[in-house]
Order: sequence, then C-alpha cells, then structure tokens
Amino acid sequence: MAKIITFGEIMLRLAPQGYLRFFQNDVLEATFGGGEANVAVSLANFGLDVAFVTKLPKNDIGQAAVNQLRYFGVDTAKITRGGERVGIYYLEKGASQRASKVIYDRAYSAISMAKSEDFNWDEIFSGVEWFHFTGITPALGQNVADICLEACKKAKEKGITISCDLNFRKNLWSSEQAGKTMGTLMPYVDVCIANEEDAEKVFGIKASDTDISGGKLSHEGYKTVAKELKDRFGFKYVAITLRGSISASDNNWAAMLYDGSEYHFSKNYAVHIVDRVGGGDSFGAGLIYGLVSNMGACDTLEFAVAASCLKHSIEGDFNRVSVSEVKSLMDGDGSGRVQR
Repeated sequence: MAKIITFGEIMLRLAPQGYLRFFQNDVLEATFGGGEANVAVSLANFGLDVAFVTKLPKNDIGQAAVNQLRYFGVDTAKITRGGERVGIYYLEKGASQRASKVIYDRAYSAISMAKSEDFNWDEIFSGVEWFHFTGITPALGQNVADICLEACKKAKEKGITISCDLNFRKNLWSSEQAGKTMGTLMPYVDVCIANEEDAEKVFGIKASDTDISGGKLSHEGYKTVAKELKDRFGFKYVAITLRGSISASDNNWAAMLYDGSEYHFSKNYAVHIVDRVGGGDSFGAGLIYGLVSNMGACDTLEFAVAASCLKHSIEGDFNRVSVSEVKSLMDGDGSGRVQR
C-alpha cells in the first residue's frame, strides 16, 4: 500500500444552509476543508495509506479538525501543534446565474505563521512514496513558501514523486507573486494539476480559441498549454480539468492528461451541482490514486474525472465516495438509479 503525504492548511468552513445568502437566517453550518486535506480524505476513502501534515493550535477547534481527519482514516500523527488559531472561510453557495462567494479569514492562522523547524521532513518522509501540495499553501506567506521548497527538496532527494495542483487564488496573492514563487517550486514537481485558467493566471500560458466565461474550451488550445508547461518545467504528467460553466448550478465537466507523448481527453459529464467546492481536489486525489495503482493514463484520467463528478453531488469539502462507486460511474452507470 502506498504511503502518501499531503501538506497544507485545513480550515473551518462556515456556510449558510442550502443556498441561502450570508445571514439570510441566523445559522451557519460548521465543517472542515482545505485543498490538501480534501485530497487526503479522498485517498483514505480509496483505501490508501495517507497522512496530512499541517500546524494546528492546541485548542478545541484544532482538535476538532484533527478528529475529523481521523474519522476518515487519515494519519494525523505528523501534524504539529501550536499557534493561535484555525483559519476560517465563509462560503455562500451560488445557484443558477448567481455565483458562489468565498470570504477568507485566515490571517495569522497556525500554519500561516509556521516556521521551518516545525517540520522535520527527513522524518516525515520516511517510507513515503508520494508528496502532494497545492499553490494555496505557498500563497500563505513567504515563510510557508520556504517550507514548501524545503519539503520539495527533501522529497526529491529521497526519490519521492511530487504532485502539485496550481490552485491559483486571487484573494491570496497576485499573478506576479504566484508566478515567481511557483516557478521556484515547479522544477521539483513530477505531476502538475491545473484547472482551465491556472496556467494563464500563474505562468501567462493561455489556451487559444477559448472563452472560459462563455463555457467554450478548445481541446487544441489546452494541448498547447500542457506542452508548454511540460517543456518549461519538465513535468512527467500535466493534468488539466476542463469546466464548461453553463451556470452556477450546471457545468460540463471533463479533463485532459498529457504524458509527454500522448494527449488523453476524458468523457464529458453534464453535472448538476450540489456543492462544487473541493471538485478540483477530488480530481487530484483520483489522479494520484490511478497513477499509484498503475491504472494506465486513460483509466487514471477517467477515474479522476468520475471521482470529481461525484464530488459535485456531495455537500461539504470532502469527497465521500468509494472506489467501487467511482468505477461504476467510469463504466457508464450514471443513471442515478436507487441501488438496492
């Protein structure tokens, strides 16, 4: 069984019930989520041996986050305890033509204030085969970006496969900042994961004949994006999710995978969205699962897209699905009929 490490921030998510607007009533539902934590939970649900690494305060909220990860079978032994607070994000889910909205309250969170000495990467990476992080983590501050670089160097020294989801967040840093910092990390990465606009926002690599707002995505344009990314940084794989946004409630969902010689495109799913947060993370987890399991490029891509398609039907950040459910959808059973 593979041993996988994901590194990043787990946050408290506060959201109105259903599709209500902020404080339309006096209830906010509290759950946990965050890019790399979402990936860890998905991989644990798929039966892989995965640990999440972060820094959390020694208080009841920090412990609740740890307990939530443990519930899903994620190894939390490598989490550093300390700092003052858990980061928060507020989510207002969109519907129809009203977009979803995210407000961050994560300044001075424990992980954003972390120091290099908080993490012994030589010990953390003992016996590990795969390391995953996202572009959200180095965006938390130069100190965290430096920690990411230390982790990547140690992982590469130990021959560990490294994956990174670019995950550009304009509320955390500018494109210029992202390009400079991520450019120093990418030479260590083996598997680059991006959505349909990350490459443009971070590295200025834009797909031709594409209108993201209008839901028009060009396969040929994204082939060029994938090749440029690989040529610039030497990735073994480049995976790009392709979201055709019809509205906040309905999307077309597909992806491509470039392995350096062939471009693979998945089937397209017409998705009616319950909760899209974590959709990219569930794709990343599916991709890691397929590659670790030696499923082959086409099946790996189809598994990742199917896993992410199912996530869009589930409330909360975490993708609560099994391998068998994903494979059933891969094999063509998307009817939604009751399973008895």
